[in-house]
Amino acid sequence: MSASDKIENAAQDLKGKAKEALGNVTNDDSKVAEGKADQAAASAKKAGENVKDVFKS
Repeated sequence: MSASDKIENAAQDLKGKAKEALGNVTNDDSKVAEGKADQAAASAKKAGENVKDVFKS
């Protein structure tokens, strides 16, 4: 996993956490769902990159 991929995934995860927190504060269920979706996407990308790293070695 390249450094730029790690940074992008971390940024997407933080963005998702921020959306989720904002949704919780404002009682906006759609923002909570968007935040959780962003976090799940970041986790999936990270898992995919980890698999690629295993096969590179």
